[in-house]
Amino acid sequence: MRGGAMPRPPRAVYAKLKNALRLTAVDESAEKRGLHAGLTLADARARVPDLDASEQDALADAALLEALADWCDRYTPLVALDPPDGLLLDISGCAHLFGGEAVLRDDLVGRLEKQGFAARAAIAGTLAAAAALARHGRNTLVPAGGEREAIAPLPIAALRLEPECVDGLAQVGLRNIADLIGRPRAPLAGRFGLVVVTRLDEALGQAGESLSPRLMPPALVAERRFAEAVLHRDAVLQVVGSLGQTIAETLALRGEGARLVEAALFRVDGVVTRIRVGTGRPLRDPALMVRLFDERLKGTETEIDAGFGFDLIRLAVLESACDAPRQIDMRGRVRADESVDVLIDRLGARLGMENVTRFLPGNSHLPEEEAIAVPAALACEEALAWPGTAGLPAHAPPARPIRFLSPAEPIETLAEVPEGPPIRFRWRKVSYDVRLAEGPERIAPPWWQGDTRPPRDYFRVEDAAGRRFWLFREGLYGGAGAADPAPDDAANAEGAAEADEAPLPMPRWYMQGLFP
Repeated sequence: MRGGAMPRPPRAVYAKLKNALRLTAVDESAEKRGLHAGLTLADARARVPDLDASEQDALADAALLEALADWCDRYTPLVALDPPDGLLLDISGCAHLFGGEAVLRDDLVGRLEKQGFAARAAIAGTLAAAAALARHGRNTLVPAGGEREAIAPLPIAALRLEPECVDGLAQVGLRNIADLIGRPRAPLAGRFGLVVVTRLDEALGQAGESLSPRLMPPALVAERRFAEAVLHRDAVLQVVGSLGQTIAETLALRGEGARLVEAALFRVDGVVTRIRVGTGRPLRDPALMVRLFDERLKGTETEIDAGFGFDLIRLAVLESACDAPRQIDMRGRVRADESVDVLIDRLGARLGMENVTRFLPGNSHLPEEEAIAVPAALACEEALAWPGTAGLPAHAPPARPIRFLSPAEPIETLAEVPEGPPIRFRWRKVSYDVRLAEGPERIAPPWWQGDTRPPRDYFRVEDAAGRRFWLFREGLYGGAGAADPAPDDAANAEGAAEADEAPLPMPRWYMQGLFP
């Protein structure tokens, strides 16, 4: 075309259906030239030689639908997926915030069209009726109780029935929903299955149908919309602080504090950025919220991609907890350990809450199981009461080394049999002569829980150069739990004599740690 762009060829998407490549979607240009979904790709190319056909990418379609559902969260927190190309929104109690149901629908459809999507939206009193009208009707608003009249002209396929069931109903002359309404239910259920009756009752509101939102509704939400989009990071953090003040007032009235807070940034082009921060103790301080979000952004080493700007910023409390009054000292200041909690929160925001850990006592005597690493934020209210350490004299040697090897490393030893300490050992290709030794300290696994691991004998040893090590012998010479033969049983005595001549099972030695 001279003086202008070349006309765009018709486009279609195809997939393998019923052992054949068939069209699953066509654009307006292809539809005007006689193409439609369900047509084989070969027939489509024969009718429209210049057809631009692309294979369907189911994963990309699902990801796009998830992104659109994320964007629809600006209207209501109750958003559910209706694959392959639909979304269900529960706007009960939300429509008045946008000026009414019709205004909300027009705003939603208009924004999607500006993003390049062809969309239809229907509002009805039941999920099934709204979904049927959106897919097979037009943008409509059904008045309360008008679902029967609204869906009656629609094809039976609008009830989300299987194609085989739709074909079976068509063979007996039932093609529209109006053909089903008023018919006896028992013959329909007996011939075509109970699902036909159930779908019809759900659309008419005679049977309940629940919506399963993809995201759990937050405990508390504060948001702000902008006539002029927000672009800069400092402005975003300032808005977060302002919203945090609003949330803090509500939390104070409830006697609660936030444990998990999310900031959702809605871009004008439909992209949604979500940033979450967690806290060790219930939080109500807006300034601290801003600091945690700032640390989170620094930890990810990425700047906020504002694009053309954010027209909506939302702050939501996803998890909350009771926030008891803080204990103060005689000078009116809070406890000194509050600063530790703030440090944990800042590190968690920067590195991730799961990466900041502290140790809590474990219910085991085995050294590697005596302490359990848990997220520090979850252990803020736990008391670190380590058993066996209270009341030790100041001159007592440390029971456990400072440097702990996990897992323990195998070593080669020369030791007295059966219970003696090592005389010489080889670790990491270096030999050591033992000058002093203390032990053994026997530690057995929890046999009452069915643990069959052999017991361990621990030794604290020191070499000629003064280096101190913590070693253990796993297993016993002759095997653990071996029973002596009965003296009045000749066969048992003979077996015992043969066992005495056999070599004893050799236990294994390991290096567990090093003392300073």
